[in-house]
Amino acid sequence: MTTRPELRGTFGAVSSTHWLASAAGMATLEAGGNAFDAAAATGFVLQVVEPHLNGPAGDVPILLFEAASGRTRVICGQGPMPAAATPKAFADLGLSRIPGSGLLPATVPGAFGAWLKLLEQHGTLRLAQVLKYAVGCAADGYPVLPKAAEAIGVLAELFRDLWPESGRTYLVAGAPPRPGSRLRNPALAETFRRVLKEAEAAGAGREQQIRAGHRAFYSGFVAAAVDAHLRTEVLDATGRRHRGLLTGDDLARWVPATEDTVSRSYRGLEVHKPGPWSQGPVFLQQLALLEGFDLAAMGLDSADHLHTVIECAKLAYADREAWYGDPDFTDVPLATLLSERYAADRRRLVGDQASGRLRPGAPDGRTPRIPSLDRADPPQGPYWQGQLYDGLPTVVPPVLAATEARGDTCCLTVTDRHGNMVAATPSGGWLKSSPVVPGLGFPLGTRGQMAWLEEGHPNSLAPGKRPRTTLSPTLVVRDGRAALAFGTPGGDQQDQWTLGFFLARTDFGLGLQQAVESLAFHSEHVPSSFVPRTHRPLGVRIEHRRTEEAAAGLACRGHDLVTVPDWSLGKVCAVGVEPDDGLLCAAASPRGGQAYAIAR
Repeated sequence: MTTRPELRGTFGAVSSTHWLASAAGMATLEAGGNAFDAAAATGFVLQVVEPHLNGPAGDVPILLFEAASGRTRVICGQGPMPAAATPKAFADLGLSRIPGSGLLPATVPGAFGAWLKLLEQHGTLRLAQVLKYAVGCAADGYPVLPKAAEAIGVLAELFRDLWPESGRTYLVAGAPPRPGSRLRNPALAETFRRVLKEAEAAGAGREQQIRAGHRAFYSGFVAAAVDAHLRTEVLDATGRRHRGLLTGDDLARWVPATEDTVSRSYRGLEVHKPGPWSQGPVFLQQLALLEGFDLAAMGLDSADHLHTVIECAKLAYADREAWYGDPDFTDVPLATLLSERYAADRRRLVGDQASGRLRPGAPDGRTPRIPSLDRADPPQGPYWQGQLYDGLPTVVPPVLAATEARGDTCCLTVTDRHGNMVAATPSGGWLKSSPVVPGLGFPLGTRGQMAWLEEGHPNSLAPGKRPRTTLSPTLVVRDGRAALAFGTPGGDQQDQWTLGFFLARTDFGLGLQQAVESLAFHSEHVPSSFVPRTHRPLGVRIEHRRTEEAAAGLACRGHDLVTVPDWSLGKVCAVGVEPDDGLLCAAASPRGGQAYAIAR
């Protein structure tokens, strides 16, 4: 039994972390758009209705399969660090790490430009046809999610007293909105409308208008407002006021890149991920390690199965920490990391007992390096100051501080009757990250917090360099055709929660909705990518649905288990194509009570 039916159809399928976004995606398909048009419409709506998790100035990797060419590509919506962002610039401010919120960690906004790039290169509809759903949600209002209302409630004092533009955007008559109540964002609606007005004034051509929309955002009125905002001083996670390093010139120089994916075969499937500027290849490394085990013989969710997956995750994530970074700036030994020989050598490290050591490998004989994990205490102050210090989007009320699962974002997947498919994980620019830019209705993203100030590491800070992101959608190809697209919110945990879903589907034969609802768990072995970089070397979080036998078996192997409430880890969303009859299918996790799938 599942909590929801697995949806199947022949026309199209959409699944995302919000029902309004999924509805916009399907409406776009119904209006004659393809999967790429629908994905952009879905992504723009997510920027409005999940403001605690993403926004137009955030970031997004977009994986796409184009049926006409048979190619799988990734559009990189991860903006780089500003030209002024150097280790010395932060040292001059007395900082030994990049703060998790405020103006200093702001990168070039990537999400808006990436969706425009997808629409220009692969879509069929005009920008106005795709953006109208987001404009409607911002202008007419949307029901506030309980988590968003909760976050605004915790941060209300900050918004009223120190981030007044955020107060004007998210507070209602000076108070937090009630969960489920209607919230409007007229400034964001006007920003979208002005982009459309300038786009349509540029000429009649579809692509011409999309390019003009990009100019309005990255070298026009949006960039000018961002530039002026960054010249002011605002309170940030350090407990002090700072100006930003980002400028309008940084925005004007940037265009989103379309790149080859990184891929690896597994059980006859071709699995595609973004490059090592994301954590995406860690999913492939886990598959390479697990291919040497007969997971099906162990039994789904048995102690043997869970232990094996957890120990392989530790090894793959340790390599992420040591070797991943922007390949435009560092030589990432990706071919070796994904090779059969390297996987076989690493697989020998998986023993009967849990390892508490962080064990990166030495590909091609190189010496691995992991920066120092010294932890600074958060500045003293009101409760919201500690929440600001934590770079994750999650805002935790005091009553839940000890038990709340951390890490969240958005995801969407779309497929159409033509065989096109998209998977994306929008994030960044959340309401806690930075003050709302006056007149624009959205804050900046703070992905810069993920870069190290310690020089010489693949993910060390440098001007124009992309900080390594945790965002990691997945797209699977079978026999030259798109077969499956999926993703989940969850920060560092994304490639553990989606791995559990994928293995449930491929190794244990579960249906799509069954796999989405399968037991979720993750290791806390590696340092978090977000400030303050916490980790528990033997820690494992697992949903309460695990069997007592499995829990006892993991404990005997040395794992430090924390049992969390059922349906609390991740929100996997997926679409796929059935291999036997070509039916399109969609599934959405019941976790969080907001993800929604549609198929016709």
